[in-house]
Amino acid sequence: MARVTKHTQAILDLLDEHYGTEYICYLNHENAWQLLIATILSAQCTDARVNIVTKDLFQKYTSVEAFANADLKELEQDIHATGFYHNKAKNIIACCKDLVEKFGGEVPSSMEDLTSLAGVGRKTANVIRGNIYHEPSVVVDTHVKRISRKLGLTKEEDPVKVEMELMKVLPKDHWILYNIQIITLGRQICKAPTPKCGECFLTQHCPDYQARSKAAGKRLNKAEKKGGAADKTKKKASGEETK
Repeated sequence: MARVTKHTQAILDLLDEHYGTEYICYLNHENAWQLLIATILSAQCTDARVNIVTKDLFQKYTSVEAFANADLKELEQDIHATGFYHNKAKNIIACCKDLVEKFGGEVPSSMEDLTSLAGVGRKTANVIRGNIYHEPSVVVDTHVKRISRKLGLTKEEDPVKVEMELMKVLPKDHWILYNIQIITLGRQICKAPTPKCGECFLTQHCPDYQARSKAAGKRLNKAEKKGGAADKTKKKASGEETK
């Protein structure tokens, strides 16, 4: 069980207050295999773009078997807008063939089984485990990694190490919720590379903001002192200041 510090609890309380405690999945889906494919497509692509693509995609391919038997070139064109479509199409077909042949057409629930599928890493597996099977999990995407570092909840860079670190510092009942809330914060306020710190409700608990504010204050004081010295020099030169 995680030992939750006052710092961490204050962050979680504010996230709950501003974003609520409802579980939300931003990728549109009706079942486990649709979410699996949507998550594979979401690599290096926005959820909004994926949802546009899957709206027609899931009407054309209506089952795991349909994807398993899909023509590679045709599927590449169908998902072209999500980027990296060569690898994604290849992985989706291979993944669905394994679902049919090894898992009876069902999406498995264990981390080991999920990560054995083509195109499925820990992040994708945790999306499935959390949203479909309601297994507490920490999904480390770019928002979660970046903002968790800013908030001082981890110093790690590697996503797997970030996941393990967050599992130690966050209460288990907030693992999934934290993902949802931080992704929302990252999209609305704490954007990269220009976060809207003036609108953020977490600045009081954000070491990154406090460090940058302190550095900015020092630069301002230095500039003011330099400006004052320059004014004195001008006055001396013009004879306005005497000894």
